[in-house]
Amino acid sequence: MKDFSAATAVRPRNEADGEFDAELDAQWSVGGKLHGGYVLAIMARAAARVCTPEHPHPTAVSAAFVAPPEPGPVAIRVETLREGRTVSQLRVRMTQDDRPMVEALISQGRLDDADPWWSGPAPVELPDRQDCVRVPKEAPGAGFTVSLMDVVEEHLDPDVLGFASGTPSRRGLVQGWQRLADGSDWDPLSLLVALDMVPPASFDLGLSGWAPTIQLTAYIRRLPAPGPVRVRMQATDVGGQRMNEVVDVWDGKGRLVAQGTQLAAVRTPDAS
Repeated sequence: MKDFSAATAVRPRNEADGEFDAELDAQWSVGGKLHGGYVLAIMARAAARVCTPEHPHPTAVSAAFVAPPEPGPVAIRVETLREGRTVSQLRVRMTQDDRPMVEALISQGRLDDADPWWSGPAPVELPDRQDCVRVPKEAPGAGFTVSLMDVVEEHLDPDVLGFASGTPSRRGLVQGWQRLADGSDWDPLSLLVALDMVPPASFDLGLSGWAPTIQLTAYIRRLPAPGPVRVRMQATDVGGQRMNEVVDVWDGKGRLVAQGTQLAAVRTPDAS
């Protein structure tokens, strides 16, 4: 099992021109499809290699998932758009076999662990982690393997698990605890993984089948405290075979450390 750092490593091909190679690890996948947050973490790591050392952290990422990459080698190209005093902006493209897979705009800056001056979303209330249900690699009745659960420990609130027994709450809500299975602490890169929660909120709406990401926007707000994080994902609108989801992540001190919005594809019943 590769830890997060090894699984997201990039190798310079021509670093002066922002060109890198990487190897996508099949273990960071759901149903054979690579996890979107994991893919973005690799791209953000390449961006940090190109960016000025004064801006080491991703603070905003907006990505379009053009096609699902397969496990194996990929190429990454980073273009610097602007380097300012407090923020650098870069364009990053991941290709595989000369085909575009993911395109992202990444803002880099410097985060700290200071408490917020003001914060709106209150930390989600959850049972203790040991009283929540760990998501297994082979979820009963799912029909696919969630290899990601070997490298990310996810403990879901029992209150949102009705979908597993055929009684979804219809709130479009999934929430629980997350930690990296190797015991390492969350950082600005790995928080991109936490923002793309498993399972999708559509399960709680009674919609079966996976929900592939079309567009994902993430904001990393501060350096997280050591330990597991609390994550809440809420569907906000479903229609036209698309679903909007919003995600909030809090650290062990109850501080909002990351937020995200996602547009995903879903299959809804015919109106007829």
